[in-house]
Amino acid sequence: MSITTDEDVSAEPTTPPTKRQRRAAAIADAASGGVRTILIKLLLLGIVDAIAVYAVFVLALQQDWIVLGVVVLVTVAVNWIYFSRTKLPAKYLTPGVIFLVLFQVFVLVYTGYIAFTNYGTGHNGSKEQAVSSLMASSLERVPDSPTYGVTVVDQLGTLGLLVTDPDGEVSVGTTEQPLQEVDDAELENGKAVAIDGWTTLTFQDVIARTDEITELAVPFSDDPNDGAIRTPDGSNGYLYTSTLEYDESADTMTDLTTGTVYSDIGTGAFTSEDGEELLPGWQITVGFDNFVRAVTDVRLAGPLVYVSVWTFAFALISVATTFFLGLFLAMVFNDLRMRGRKYYRVAMILPYAIPSFLSALVWAGMMNESFGFINQVIFGGASIPWLTDPFLAKVSVLIVNLWLGFPYMFLICTGALQSIPDDVNEAATVDGASPWQTFRHIKLPLLLVSVAPLLIASFAFNFNNFNVIYMLTNGGPRDTGAPIPVGYTDILISMVYKVAFTGQNRDYGLAAAYSIIIFIVVAVISIIAFRRTKSLEEIN
Repeated sequence: MSITTDEDVSAEPTTPPTKRQRRAAAIADAASGGVRTILIKLLLLGIVDAIAVYAVFVLALQQDWIVLGVVVLVTVAVNWIYFSRTKLPAKYLTPGVIFLVLFQVFVLVYTGYIAFTNYGTGHNGSKEQAVSSLMASSLERVPDSPTYGVTVVDQLGTLGLLVTDPDGEVSVGTTEQPLQEVDDAELENGKAVAIDGWTTLTFQDVIARTDEITELAVPFSDDPNDGAIRTPDGSNGYLYTSTLEYDESADTMTDLTTGTVYSDIGTGAFTSEDGEELLPGWQITVGFDNFVRAVTDVRLAGPLVYVSVWTFAFALISVATTFFLGLFLAMVFNDLRMRGRKYYRVAMILPYAIPSFLSALVWAGMMNESFGFINQVIFGGASIPWLTDPFLAKVSVLIVNLWLGFPYMFLICTGALQSIPDDVNEAATVDGASPWQTFRHIKLPLLLVSVAPLLIASFAFNFNNFNVIYMLTNGGPRDTGAPIPVGYTDILISMVYKVAFTGQNRDYGLAAAYSIIIFIVVAVISIIAFRRTKSLEEIN
């Protein structure tokens, strides 16, 4: 019987590391060490930390403590991960996770939040901000106001006034922050001209920002009824009081000129007994009111119906036309008897290689009624309203989208056709099937197995195809009878854009509700379509 000693065990040969293991070890070493790597890491982390410190100061001034805490926690976590030598997976995942949360999760959550508020024109701030804005918008100079020495100062982009009253007391404040007395100001000829933490604007800066400075109103105290200090020249200031009086205990706003009393009735604005509102108001939670209004508002009912019908028609027709044209060209250029197939294929994908918004702008010029290439050259100087007639504008949009979309379908259909075994075609020919029967009963079903999910994705894309609508027609021609700025070629997403960002009244809450409704519609259609496509898998 032989006895194995420790020396024998230690003498046993070990398996050499594989090429993949050596590569992984090299990547790990490079990620965790090396002077060059450490310097680059310190530089990038220094930039991140500098941005975070700046954000902390700005958020602290705005007293946004929740966001400030999130910024601090994320910054600490990033530094801990990248200075650690054992968190290699996290080093690669962290940037992606941060961008995912910032540009996807946050956007979705914030859109959902806005959909349940009255956020929009006249309702885009807090109640305190609304009160301050109302008081500031109705300021009138006090006839016997004393003259205050004023120096315009700046702190992280926020303008303020350094005020010296006739008694020599110095205070500083901004539009959001009432005047607060300070003791460490630098005086010159009895007037405060500088203060720690603030940058004094030069004469040239004051001249350059005259409009901004003359609109600046710094509250005299925490009580908005005490008025505000304003300066017409950046050097001298005067006391202004409002023609509105705010009663905090009664929660009312009184117009001192007319005597009208406006009360807070829970609608996000001070409202008089006859229903007149004082704007700006403030942002409040309205529950499902935006969703109800989106489908029941009489003003929106007409445009919503024909825009919804056109949206579905546009998406379905676009998918059908691009698919069948792409499939036809794929079958033509997949024939081995055709010479120069690769050159034709390159030509077919050129529209796909050019950015869609550029192509849409080129097509808009070509379809111009007065001097467009199509009217002047192809139709010999005809005056065809491609983009201004409601019906022709829709046809134009479909034509341009066909031009932009068929190369994608051509590519995926070419790949799908080449994946079908030749034995299938040969068996069908032996059985006496005609080319049409072979295509209809064999090629097309096999093709749809791989292409059907992409068709569903294409439908979802065209359902929200904002670029081609906006760049080609901007939703026009305009429906002059609609109460909102909507046109005959607008789809739901472009209508939502106009509700949110165009016109005098911008209703972000309603636009967010529409966005969620669109998401639900597309999600339901996609789920149903994906379930139906499972039956195609039985073909394989």
